[in-house]
Amino acid sequence: LSDLKADAKTVRPPSPEELLPPVGAQEVWAAGVTYERSREGRREEANESGAAVFYSRVYDAERPELFFKAAGWRVVAPYGKIRVRRDARWSVPEPELVLVINRDAKIIGYTLGNDVSSRDIEGENPLYLPQAKVYDGSCSLGPAFLVTEESLDLNTEITLLIERGGQTIFQGQVPLRRIHRELDVLVEYLYRELSFPAGAFLLTGTGIVPPNDFTLLPGDVVKITAAPLGELINEVA
Repeated sequence: LSDLKADAKTVRPPSPEELLPPVGAQEVWAAGVTYERSREGRREEANESGAAVFYSRVYDAERPELFFKAAGWRVVAPYGKIRVRRDARWSVPEPELVLVINRDAKIIGYTLGNDVSSRDIEGENPLYLPQAKVYDGSCSLGPAFLVTEESLDLNTEITLLIERGGQTIFQGQVPLRRIHRELDVLVEYLYRELSFPAGAFLLTGTGIVPPNDFTLLPGDVVKITAAPLGELINEVA
């Protein structure tokens, strides 16, 4: 016991840079166009391609938009480096509430996520969505997850802050009550014809969209905050 006590005294908490993403063998999925602002943003980016109507329809459709975002091993940790695609000209962070779901389709907790996206690529053609959404460094989760059987207060606000050169260049916030979909319904559709033996993470969409003249640049720092869930911070590589 004396040896164990001595060893315990030498244990130190990890530094932020040593944190790992709170995900293991789970898949990470995402829902799209779940907030009105997201619908408007998608319509703006897809206007020239003539695909804007699809985003308007899915917003009110019974079936939600769901897509695969990342394997667990591809998720970026808190304080890790997120990326923009080399062939993209218009990239944005998408701050989102993330559901932690067990194998039985039960929501057991929550965390924060960043669904980094290439708006110009998706806007050119909706069929390019996997390329706009799924690539190395496009998904971060954290800083940890809140384990609870209770629903989050719908007045909870998600805040996005982007810094460049030490200065805030964008800030926005949205309360969870603005989401257009029931969280349980999103989970039901995800699990309807898919099994997840290790459970899954589900990003629930964004209600914060930076202006159309904004794009992420290397060195930008993205901070996503929600009161009960902490702060997810990532720098753009």
